[in-house]
Amino acid sequence: MTTTLPPPTARGLRPPPAGAARAGTAGAAAALVVLVVALAVADITQGTAHLAAADVWHAVTGRAGSDDAAVLVASRLPRMTAGLLVGAALGMAGSVLQAVSRNVLAAPDTLAVNAGAYLALVVLTVTGLAVPFLAASLAAFVGGLAAAAVVLALSGLGTGTVRLILAGSALALGLGSVTDALILLFPQRTEGLYQWGQGGIGQNGFDGVAQMAPFVAAGLAGLCVLARRVDALALGDDAARGVGVPVRGTRIAAVVLAALLAAASVSLAGPVGFVGLCAPALMRPLARRLRGFTRARARIPATGLLGAALVLGADVLLRAAVGADASVAVPTGVVTSLVGAVFLIVMALRAPDTGDRAASDRLRLPRRGTYALTLAVLCAVLAGVAIAAVLLGDSVLLLGDVAHWLTGRAGRAVSFVLDTRVPRVCAALLAGAALALAGTLVQAVTRNPLAEPGVLGVSGGGALGAVLLTTTVPTAGSWGLAGASAAGAAAAALLVFGLAARGGFRQHRLVLLGIGVSAATTALIGLLIALTDPFSATKALIWLSGSTYGRTFPDVVPVAVVLAVGAAVAVAGRRELDLVSLDEDTPRLLGLRLGRQRLLFLVICVLLTAAAVAAAGTIGFVGLVAPHAARSLAGRRHARVLPVAMLLGAALVAAADLLGRTVIAPAQLGAGLMTALVGTPYFVRLLVRGRR
Repeated sequence: MTTTLPPPTARGLRPPPAGAARAGTAGAAAALVVLVVALAVADITQGTAHLAAADVWHAVTGRAGSDDAAVLVASRLPRMTAGLLVGAALGMAGSVLQAVSRNVLAAPDTLAVNAGAYLALVVLTVTGLAVPFLAASLAAFVGGLAAAAVVLALSGLGTGTVRLILAGSALALGLGSVTDALILLFPQRTEGLYQWGQGGIGQNGFDGVAQMAPFVAAGLAGLCVLARRVDALALGDDAARGVGVPVRGTRIAAVVLAALLAAASVSLAGPVGFVGLCAPALMRPLARRLRGFTRARARIPATGLLGAALVLGADVLLRAAVGADASVAVPTGVVTSLVGAVFLIVMALRAPDTGDRAASDRLRLPRRGTYALTLAVLCAVLAGVAIAAVLLGDSVLLLGDVAHWLTGRAGRAVSFVLDTRVPRVCAALLAGAALALAGTLVQAVTRNPLAEPGVLGVSGGGALGAVLLTTTVPTAGSWGLAGASAAGAAAAALLVFGLAARGGFRQHRLVLLGIGVSAATTALIGLLIALTDPFSATKALIWLSGSTYGRTFPDVVPVAVVLAVGAAVAVAGRRELDLVSLDEDTPRLLGLRLGRQRLLFLVICVLLTAAAVAAAGTIGFVGLVAPHAARSLAGRRHARVLPVAMLLGAALVAAADLLGRTVIAPAQLGAGLMTALVGTPYFVRLLVRGRR
């Protein structure tokens, strides 16, 4: 996948005269400046205090009252200037990243630069060190650059495939899980960081803007110096080397400058999502019509103007839609993330699938004795994990205590502990088995080893439905929560699978669609949490981390019922799963109604995911790791893969939940955060194996 366009003459078009081209480029640049200025003026006039355009002019010329001047200097002008700087920085960073990688999906978000910078700032905050703003910005720069370096080292730069984006998105998920864990572990030190982490440009004075402006200017100057080399890279690596351009050094310098711009943006306003993806996408049609913008020296600043227009336009739209009072609590990044998610989905549909395949599982079939031994070992491991989960925690119990509890002869203290602990263990076991089964089904149906309910946005849709119900109806029961989660998961699955089905569930396109939908659900969840009361927000955050805290036996019933039905359907259709996972033609030749079987298995997958989300919150990567491990242990036949995958999934989530509530007791970490630490490197490993 490449952004390089053939010259106009190769497309049968006569290039316009040089003078006309320069005039058109200058006119377009002037129009962009006018657009940004208009949005800036509109942004200044919005707020809780009424301030018309005439009042702004009077304040600028020194004829306004003291109150109007104070509002402008303390809040409105710093906010508007921050929007300009953040949008310009992210737009330019995205433009240069796409140019040097020749990848239209490269951006500070998709390469985990923003996630790394945000994590560095959160780590600095939880340590309690009082450091100057510039030192915090340096930490953000180091974090963003380190994240980008990891992604580029794992996937390679300039490969022209979406593997780069998949690796970056997976790393961003892992870094985001660590960030969420720190916010939950240190609620007092990180108060307000979650909302700020959604990307808010609100400022208290000009101090932050004044300190970040030189970094943005330095990044722009550095990119202008590199502009000719960046243009040479667009011709291809060999052509660039032929004219004396150091390809590797140019790419490294460009990535460093992009990380500097992204770090400045994150330090000033938090990670404002997808501006670095959308601004270059809007610039490409303009560059196709105006030859002047095909050169990096003009294109990169113009993309910065488009980024500034996006951020200011999102801020104006947000305040107009929700009102001045409510907009104070809603980060601007929520709007840009929603717009960026739509862009990502559209680009995934338009991008040709590269045909790259992740490493396939070996086509081997272990002997019956070996398979029976594998099952026995897994059952023993699962039993050991379940017993340890019941006995260990903030209070350590003995097997005798459990026996007395089962017979009703336990003391009050033991009964209280087990009454709260056993339902948690059951929820973790059942949710893990359900997610593993869902992952097995979706990988078979789509024939995609990277498919997983969390990666494909199905878990995000279920989480959105559950959070919506939790924040609006706090007294909702377990069945209501399961129903809301099922509705959200079904909507997300319908969108992802419906769009992907047009291209035959092509591997990378399906995953990119899922990442786009997941980004949209994350933004909407952030919006709901920002608008709700603090108690419901904390409850939703804990639940989103994959925590089983507070679960009761009634909460476990829905997932148990759905798992029983789903397992029965999957086992009954094990031969159909084998056929569906082969190719498109073989099932039809054998008389199998492929469409009906696909729909049945996808419905079961959605129900399993929704029930697991309702029971244990958002837990990612279990549906990726468990099926892969099961196929490596049991072969490709689903009669053997299904039980092994469910045993592995149950053991993985139960172990993650046990570690989360014992390692740093009395504090606790959600099982979803623990599984993300395992699943992220596993996902990246699959991409690396596929590259080899």
